[in-house]
Amino acid sequence: MAARVLVTGAAGRIGRAVLTLLAERGSEANALVLDDPGDLPARLVVTGDAADAKTVGAALEGADAVIHLAAIPTPEHNTAAEVFTANSLTTFTVLEEAGRAGIRHVALASSWGVTGLPWTAAENPHPPYVPVDEAMDSQVADAYGLSKQVDELTARMMARRHGMSVVCLRYPYVGGFEERLLAHAARLTADPAAGARDLWTYLEVRDAARAALLALDVRGSGAHAVHLCAPEIIVPYPTEELLRRYHPGTPLRGPLPGRAAPVDTSAARRLLGFTARNLVGREGATSCWGDT
Repeated sequence: MAARVLVTGAAGRIGRAVLTLLAERGSEANALVLDDPGDLPARLVVTGDAADAKTVGAALEGADAVIHLAAIPTPEHNTAAEVFTANSLTTFTVLEEAGRAGIRHVALASSWGVTGLPWTAAENPHPPYVPVDEAMDSQVADAYGLSKQVDELTARMMARRHGMSVVCLRYPYVGGFEERLLAHAARLTADPAAGARDLWTYLEVRDAARAALLALDVRGSGAHAVHLCAPEIIVPYPTEELLRRYHPGTPLRGPLPGRAAPVDTSAARRLLGFTARNLVGREGATSCWGDT
Protein backbone atom coordinates (compact mmCIF):
# COMPACT_ATOMS: atom_id res chain seq x y z
CA MET A 1 0.00 0.00 0.00
CA ALA A 2 1.26 3.47 -0.89
CA ALA A 3 2.55 5.62 1.95
CA ARG A 4 0.76 8.74 0.71
CA VAL A 5 -1.96 8.96 -1.90
CA LEU A 6 -3.22 11.96 -3.83
CA VAL A 7 -7.01 11.81 -4.13
CA THR A 8 -8.53 14.14 -6.71
CA GLY A 9 -12.20 14.98 -6.32
CA ALA A 10 -11.63 14.19 -2.65
CA ALA A 11 -14.74 16.00 -1.41
CA GLY A 12 -17.05 13.86 -3.54
CA ARG A 13 -18.97 10.75 -2.59
CA ILE A 14 -16.24 8.22 -3.42
CA GLY A 15 -13.43 10.64 -2.56
CA ARG A 16 -14.58 11.01 1.03
CA ALA A 17 -14.91 7.25 1.39
CA VAL A 18 -11.38 6.81 0.04
CA LEU A 19 -9.98 9.35 2.51
CA THR A 20 -11.75 7.60 5.37
CA LEU A 21 -10.39 4.21 4.33
CA LEU A 22 -6.86 5.57 3.94
CA ALA A 23 -7.04 7.06 7.44
CA GLU A 24 -8.30 3.76 8.87
CA ARG A 25 -5.33 1.98 7.27
CA GLY A 26 -2.80 4.49 8.52
CA SER A 27 -1.92 5.92 5.11
CA GLU A 28 -1.52 9.65 4.55
CA ALA A 29 -3.52 11.47 1.91
CA ASN A 30 -3.29 14.60 -0.15
CA ALA A 31 -6.60 16.01 -1.39
CA LEU A 32 -7.26 18.03 -4.53
CA VAL A 33 -10.64 19.78 -4.56
CA LEU A 34 -12.26 22.74 -6.28
CA ASP A 35 -13.33 24.14 -2.90
CA ASP A 36 -12.10 23.07 0.53
CA PRO A 37 -15.05 21.98 2.71
CA GLY A 38 -12.78 22.18 5.76
CA ASP A 39 -13.36 18.67 7.07
CA LEU A 40 -11.24 16.42 4.88
CA PRO A 41 -8.92 13.97 6.71
CA ALA A 42 -5.91 14.79 4.56
CA ARG A 43 -2.37 15.89 5.35
CA LEU A 44 -2.46 18.40 2.47
CA VAL A 45 -5.51 19.98 0.86
CA VAL A 46 -4.97 21.83 -2.42
CA THR A 47 -7.81 23.79 -3.97
CA GLY A 48 -8.06 24.38 -7.69
CA ASP A 49 -8.79 22.85 -11.06
CA ALA A 50 -7.39 19.37 -11.68
CA ALA A 51 -6.96 20.37 -15.32
CA ASP A 52 -4.28 22.87 -14.28
CA ALA A 53 -0.78 21.39 -14.30
CA LYS A 54 0.60 23.69 -11.58
CA THR A 55 -2.29 22.89 -9.27
CA VAL A 56 -1.83 19.15 -9.80
CA GLY A 57 1.91 19.49 -9.29
CA ALA A 58 1.34 21.16 -5.92
CA ALA A 59 -1.13 18.47 -4.90
CA LEU A 60 1.35 15.73 -5.74
CA GLU A 61 3.83 16.89 -3.09
CA GLY A 62 5.08 13.81 -1.25
CA ALA A 63 2.60 11.47 -2.94
CA ASP A 64 3.59 8.09 -4.33
CA ALA A 65 0.23 7.05 -5.83
CA VAL A 66 -2.89 8.71 -7.23
CA ILE A 67 -6.61 7.97 -7.09
CA HIS A 68 -8.18 10.19 -9.73
CA LEU A 69 -11.89 10.80 -9.12
CA ALA A 70 -12.35 14.43 -10.20
CA ALA A 71 -14.84 14.72 -13.06
CA ILE A 72 -18.18 16.09 -14.15
CA PRO A 73 -20.19 12.97 -13.24
CA THR A 74 -23.05 13.09 -15.75
CA PRO A 75 -23.91 14.79 -19.06
CA GLU A 76 -27.14 16.19 -17.64
CA HIS A 77 -26.17 19.56 -16.15
CA ASN A 78 -23.43 20.91 -18.43
CA THR A 79 -23.03 21.37 -22.14
CA ALA A 80 -21.56 18.51 -24.13
CA ALA A 81 -18.41 20.55 -24.78
CA GLU A 82 -17.98 21.36 -21.08
CA VAL A 83 -18.35 17.72 -20.04
CA PHE A 84 -16.02 16.32 -22.66
CA THR A 85 -13.37 19.03 -22.36
CA ALA A 86 -13.27 19.08 -18.57
CA ASN A 87 -13.16 15.32 -18.08
CA SER A 88 -10.68 14.55 -20.85
CA LEU A 89 -8.28 17.37 -20.06
CA THR A 90 -8.41 16.70 -16.33
CA THR A 91 -7.47 13.05 -16.78
CA PHE A 92 -4.68 13.89 -19.22
CA THR A 93 -3.25 16.51 -16.87
CA VAL A 94 -3.41 14.39 -13.71
CA LEU A 95 -1.80 11.35 -15.37
CA GLU A 96 0.85 13.41 -17.16
CA GLU A 97 1.88 15.30 -14.03
CA ALA A 98 1.82 12.10 -11.99
CA GLY A 99 4.05 10.38 -14.51
CA ARG A 100 6.45 13.33 -14.60
CA ALA A 101 6.61 13.21 -10.80
CA GLY A 102 7.60 9.54 -10.84
CA ILE A 103 4.21 8.14 -9.78
CA ARG A 104 3.80 4.59 -11.04
CA HIS A 105 0.45 3.53 -9.55
CA VAL A 106 -2.85 5.20 -10.46
CA ALA A 107 -6.49 4.28 -9.97
CA LEU A 108 -8.84 6.12 -12.32
CA ALA A 109 -12.61 6.46 -12.07
CA SER A 110 -14.13 5.29 -15.30
CA SER A 111 -17.84 4.51 -15.44
CA TRP A 112 -20.63 2.20 -16.55
CA GLY A 113 -21.35 5.14 -18.85
CA VAL A 114 -18.49 3.96 -21.07
CA THR A 115 -20.91 1.33 -22.42
CA GLY A 116 -23.12 4.10 -23.77
CA LEU A 117 -26.28 2.53 -22.33
CA PRO A 118 -27.20 5.16 -19.70
CA TRP A 119 -27.42 8.24 -21.91
CA THR A 120 -27.72 7.12 -25.52
CA ALA A 121 -30.55 8.79 -27.43
CA ALA A 122 -31.99 5.38 -28.28
CA GLU A 123 -35.35 4.99 -26.56
CA ASN A 124 -34.74 1.47 -25.28
CA PRO A 125 -31.06 0.58 -25.61
CA HIS A 126 -30.01 -3.02 -25.16
CA PRO A 127 -26.62 -4.58 -24.53
CA PRO A 128 -25.51 -6.88 -27.37
CA TYR A 129 -25.16 -9.72 -24.86
CA VAL A 130 -25.10 -10.46 -21.15
CA PRO A 131 -23.25 -10.81 -18.91
CA VAL A 132 -21.66 -7.56 -20.08
CA ASP A 133 -17.86 -7.65 -20.07
CA GLU A 134 -15.01 -5.28 -20.84
CA ALA A 135 -14.84 -6.43 -24.47
CA MET A 136 -18.40 -5.39 -25.30
CA ASP A 137 -18.73 -2.81 -28.07
CA SER A 138 -19.82 0.60 -26.79
CA GLN A 139 -23.00 2.41 -27.83
CA VAL A 140 -21.74 5.82 -26.68
CA ALA A 141 -23.68 8.75 -28.11
CA ASP A 142 -23.09 11.30 -25.34
CA ALA A 143 -20.19 13.50 -24.27
CA TYR A 144 -19.81 11.93 -20.83
CA GLY A 145 -19.51 8.38 -22.13
CA LEU A 146 -17.11 9.60 -24.80
CA SER A 147 -14.99 11.34 -22.18
CA LYS A 148 -14.70 8.08 -20.28
CA GLN A 149 -13.68 6.24 -23.44
CA VAL A 150 -11.00 8.88 -23.97
CA ASP A 151 -9.93 8.57 -20.32
CA GLU A 152 -9.31 4.86 -20.84
CA LEU A 153 -7.34 5.55 -24.03
CA THR A 154 -5.36 8.21 -22.16
CA ALA A 155 -4.61 5.66 -19.45
CA ARG A 156 -3.17 3.28 -22.04
CA MET A 157 -0.99 6.00 -23.53
CA MET A 158 0.25 7.21 -20.14
CA ALA A 159 1.03 3.66 -19.06
CA ARG A 160 3.31 3.35 -22.09
CA ARG A 161 4.68 6.88 -21.80
CA HIS A 162 5.63 6.70 -18.13
CA GLY A 163 5.77 2.99 -17.35
CA MET A 164 2.76 3.35 -15.07
CA SER A 165 0.12 0.97 -13.82
CA VAL A 166 -3.28 2.58 -14.41
CA VAL A 167 -6.49 0.78 -13.47
CA CYS A 168 -9.71 2.22 -14.90
CA LEU A 169 -12.56 1.36 -12.55
CA ARG A 170 -15.89 1.18 -14.36
CA TYR A 171 -18.15 2.24 -11.50
CA PRO A 172 -21.92 1.69 -11.68
CA TYR A 173 -24.45 3.63 -9.57
CA VAL A 174 -22.57 4.25 -6.29
CA GLY A 175 -23.85 5.39 -2.91
CA GLY A 176 -24.21 4.73 0.78
CA PHE A 177 -27.13 2.72 2.07
CA GLU A 178 -28.89 5.52 3.94
CA GLU A 179 -27.52 8.24 1.68
CA ARG A 180 -29.23 6.97 -1.48
CA LEU A 181 -29.03 3.22 -2.15
CA LEU A 182 -32.11 2.28 -0.12
CA ALA A 183 -34.18 4.95 -1.85
CA HIS A 184 -32.79 3.85 -5.21
CA ALA A 185 -33.67 0.24 -4.45
CA ALA A 186 -37.22 1.19 -3.47
CA ARG A 187 -37.66 3.31 -6.60
CA LEU A 188 -36.48 0.57 -8.95
CA THR A 189 -38.45 -2.08 -7.11
CA ALA A 190 -41.58 -0.06 -7.84
CA ASP A 191 -40.48 0.68 -11.43
CA PRO A 192 -37.92 -1.86 -12.73
CA ALA A 193 -37.95 -0.24 -16.17
CA ALA A 194 -36.10 2.73 -14.65
CA GLY A 195 -33.10 0.48 -13.96
CA ALA A 196 -32.95 -1.27 -17.32
CA ARG A 197 -30.20 0.95 -18.78
CA ASP A 198 -27.98 0.20 -15.78
CA LEU A 199 -28.99 -3.48 -15.67
CA TRP A 200 -30.09 -2.84 -12.07
CA THR A 201 -26.47 -2.78 -10.89
CA TYR A 202 -24.93 -0.75 -8.07
CA LEU A 203 -21.96 -0.56 -5.71
CA GLU A 204 -21.89 0.56 -2.10
CA VAL A 205 -19.50 3.46 -1.59
CA ARG A 206 -17.16 1.67 0.84
CA ASP A 207 -16.68 -1.07 -1.74
CA ALA A 208 -15.98 1.60 -4.36
CA ALA A 209 -13.26 3.03 -2.13
CA ARG A 210 -11.78 -0.38 -1.38
CA ALA A 211 -11.53 -1.19 -5.08
CA ALA A 212 -9.63 2.05 -5.68
CA LEU A 213 -7.08 1.19 -3.01
CA LEU A 214 -6.67 -2.36 -4.32
CA ALA A 215 -5.97 -0.90 -7.76
CA LEU A 216 -2.87 0.81 -6.39
CA ASP A 217 -1.35 -2.59 -5.62
CA VAL A 218 -1.40 -3.86 -9.21
CA ARG A 219 2.15 -4.74 -10.20
CA GLY A 220 3.94 -3.92 -13.41
CA SER A 221 3.12 -1.31 -16.01
CA GLY A 222 0.06 -1.25 -18.22
CA ALA A 223 -3.53 -0.05 -18.32
CA HIS A 224 -6.52 -2.13 -17.33
CA ALA A 225 -10.28 -1.50 -17.40
CA VAL A 226 -12.54 -3.49 -15.08
CA HIS A 227 -16.28 -3.52 -14.43
CA LEU A 228 -17.34 -3.28 -10.80
CA CYS A 229 -20.71 -3.93 -9.21
CA ALA A 230 -22.38 -5.84 -6.42
CA PRO A 231 -22.83 -9.53 -7.28
CA GLU A 232 -26.61 -9.17 -6.96
CA ILE A 233 -28.93 -6.68 -8.63
CA ILE A 234 -30.61 -4.03 -6.49
CA VAL A 235 -34.20 -5.19 -7.03
CA PRO A 236 -35.81 -8.31 -5.53
CA TYR A 237 -36.70 -9.98 -8.83
CA PRO A 238 -35.00 -12.77 -10.80
CA THR A 239 -32.41 -11.35 -13.17
CA GLU A 240 -33.33 -13.54 -16.13
CA GLU A 241 -37.00 -12.57 -15.76
CA LEU A 242 -36.06 -8.87 -15.89
CA LEU A 243 -33.85 -9.44 -18.93
CA ARG A 244 -36.61 -11.27 -20.81
CA ARG A 245 -38.97 -8.38 -20.11
CA TYR A 246 -36.74 -5.37 -20.68
CA HIS A 247 -33.99 -6.73 -22.98
CA PRO A 248 -35.87 -9.47 -24.85
CA GLY A 249 -33.50 -9.68 -27.81
CA THR A 250 -30.28 -9.76 -25.82
CA PRO A 251 -28.50 -13.14 -25.93
CA LEU A 252 -27.70 -14.72 -22.59
CA ARG A 253 -24.18 -16.15 -22.71
CA GLY A 254 -24.41 -17.95 -19.43
CA PRO A 255 -26.87 -18.66 -16.62
CA LEU A 256 -27.76 -15.85 -14.23
CA PRO A 257 -29.39 -17.65 -11.31
CA GLY A 258 -31.52 -15.76 -8.86
CA ARG A 259 -30.59 -12.09 -8.68
CA ALA A 260 -27.10 -12.48 -10.16
CA ALA A 261 -25.79 -9.24 -11.67
CA PRO A 262 -25.70 -9.44 -15.49
CA VAL A 263 -22.18 -7.97 -15.55
CA ASP A 264 -19.01 -10.04 -15.63
CA THR A 265 -16.76 -8.80 -12.81
CA SER A 266 -14.24 -11.62 -13.07
CA ALA A 267 -11.54 -9.25 -14.36
CA ALA A 268 -11.78 -7.24 -11.14
CA ARG A 269 -11.52 -10.44 -9.10
CA ARG A 270 -8.45 -11.61 -11.02
CA LEU A 271 -6.63 -8.28 -11.17
CA LEU A 272 -7.60 -6.70 -7.86
CA GLY A 273 -8.86 -9.58 -5.76
CA PHE A 274 -12.05 -7.53 -5.45
CA THR A 275 -15.56 -8.72 -4.70
CA ALA A 276 -18.21 -6.36 -3.30
CA ARG A 277 -19.09 -7.05 0.32
CA ASN A 278 -21.80 -4.52 1.19
CA LEU A 279 -25.09 -5.50 -0.39
CA VAL A 280 -28.57 -4.01 -0.34
CA GLY A 281 -30.73 -6.56 1.43
CA ARG A 282 -28.05 -7.09 4.05
CA GLU A 283 -26.61 -4.93 6.84
CA GLY A 284 -30.12 -3.92 7.87
CA ALA A 285 -31.10 -2.91 4.35
CA THR A 286 -33.90 -5.45 3.88
CA SER A 287 -36.57 -3.03 5.08
CA CYS A 288 -36.47 -1.16 1.78
CA TRP A 289 -38.14 -4.14 0.12
CA GLY A 290 -40.73 -4.86 2.76
CA ASP A 291 -42.47 -8.12 1.90
CA THR A 292 -42.03 -7.84 -1.88
